Amino acid sequence: MHIDVGQNQRALRAWVVLATHPHRERTALENLERQQFTTYCPLIRKRHSHARRVSEVLRPLFPGYVFVQLAPAQRWRPLNSTIGVRSIIRSGDTISLLDDKFVCGLKAREVDGVISRPAVPYKIGQTVRLAAAGFDRVLATIIDLGERDRITVLLNLLNRPVRAEVTQSQIAAV
Repeated sequence: MHIDVGQNQRALRAWVVLATHPHRERTALENLERQQFTTYCPLIRKRHSHARRVSEVLRPLFPGYVFVQLAPAQRWRPLNSTIGVRSIIRSGDTISLLDDKFVCGLKAREVDGVISRPAVPYKIGQTVRLAAAGFDRVLATIIDLGERDRITVLLNLLNRPVRAEVTQSQIAAV
């Protein structure tokens, strides 16, 4: 494995992506920082429910991956044997490099060390119109805003309330 001369200019501010063992991002980061590597693991807030309690927890934006800034002259071999690290992401025998602009873009979206999600155009309690085939123009009320573009709505079918999970593209504001 090597970083060829053509990549050296790009590698001055480039990042290497490391695959970690499952749920070991924090362990990998601690051990990499002990070895004087510059690391980054973007975090997001996620809702976690357990035993009727809902709380917000911090989770990696890219579970199973961390970023390490690696200078061209810096030795990369210690990355492979770092506790918590599974492997370096490569393209054949060449280390795959991530442009510094990508990491800077993520850092620019951080608020208090956490990536902020884009504003959701809908809110709980809002009345919306379904735009999905077969349910066109049926009115529904938003009862939950889920993860990954999922919205739970309550609609009235056959004089009974029915819960349905839809995506943002399947509804429109009234």
